[in-house]
Amino acid sequence: MFRYRRRTVWLRKNLFSGCLNVLSKGSLKTEPDKPTPSREAKPLRRATMSKKNQRAYLDDISANKPARKPKPSGNAKGSLKTSKASFSEAKTTPQKRQPENERSPNAQPAKQRVTKAKKLIVRAPNQKIQQRADFLKEQRADLSRQEPERLQKILAASGVGSRRQMEEWIGNGWVQVNGKTAQLGDKVSPDDQVTVKGSAIKLKWADRLPRIILYYKQEGEIVSRDDPQGRVSVFDRLPQAASSRWVAIGRLDINTSGLLILTTSGELVQRFAHPKFEVQREYAVRVLGEVSREQMQQLTQGIMLEDGLAQVERISEQGGEGANKWYNVVIKEGRNREVRRIFEHIGLTVSRLVRVGFGPIGLPNRLKRGQFYELNPAEVAAILKWADMALPNSGKRRR
Repeated sequence: MFRYRRRTVWLRKNLFSGCLNVLSKGSLKTEPDKPTPSREAKPLRRATMSKKNQRAYLDDISANKPARKPKPSGNAKGSLKTSKASFSEAKTTPQKRQPENERSPNAQPAKQRVTKAKKLIVRAPNQKIQQRADFLKEQRADLSRQEPERLQKILAASGVGSRRQMEEWIGNGWVQVNGKTAQLGDKVSPDDQVTVKGSAIKLKWADRLPRIILYYKQEGEIVSRDDPQGRVSVFDRLPQAASSRWVAIGRLDINTSGLLILTTSGELVQRFAHPKFEVQREYAVRVLGEVSREQMQQLTQGIMLEDGLAQVERISEQGGEGANKWYNVVIKEGRNREVRRIFEHIGLTVSRLVRVGFGPIGLPNRLKRGQFYELNPAEVAAILKWADMALPNSGKRRR
């Protein structure tokens, strides 16, 4: 009996120390089996730990176990629906537009969508005029007899840039003719080789009739190709000029509507717009108030503005309703806002300004706002004759 109790105590003591050894080292070391004394094994009672030791054992196990992940609030299906909903919201919710005052100062405003202008279709001319137009359309000038032209003029006509810009590039030494740096005043012929900033330029000579279109400009449109504010330009509305580009003959400010002439001939632009030719410009002007006889006489004699003398060629009343009166005004210059400043000088404000004529060309009655009309070759030839410009192969006429 004493031996049995001593054996039980020994088992309890070794079992408890073995458990502590496992917990402290994290793994159970296997040792080779020791030879046991050759005596019969007696049935042993199951060893148990005290409550105090069990509590310490369980606390030690919980301390060594990895922490469990927190369960999501609610059931699993609900959490899955929530994640899907949040994903769809993030996908479909539009991003808020950045306020204007928070945008980068270098950011360009978005260009407005522009509707292309419609072409005015007119009835075909009679057979004689049509034959004349077809003949002129097929005429080509003999470039071997072409006289040399100024370099900046030919570069501008070839679509490289404006004449003023070409003069700056020539002054900067960016243009070469036949391998030599060009100078202002140089002239070129069709046989010369021209390079701009290292790129060869195919010069375009006026070997055929230029194109001319009449556009009814609307208020809110600008006559410029580059605008930092992204406003609508008349060049966005017009069709592309094949192998060339449109050049506006004179400009109209953004609040002025009416006749705008565009062509592919730089020489024709000079003939219309240069002040030395004094080409008449005709406007329909609506003002708030009435111009007296004395004021009309004053305008025809000339008034002094901040940029020089301004003179009205003709002025006549065209009626009106209430306090608004319409006047027909003709001037021979095209300075910036000249008509508006003339009326402001006599104390009247222009509420509407429409250009109805420029030189020999008038605003067609059938041309609506935002429409354009292209002159046929016979009409272009008539304009060139008025401008004292030669026709292609003008010495050769078909009989």
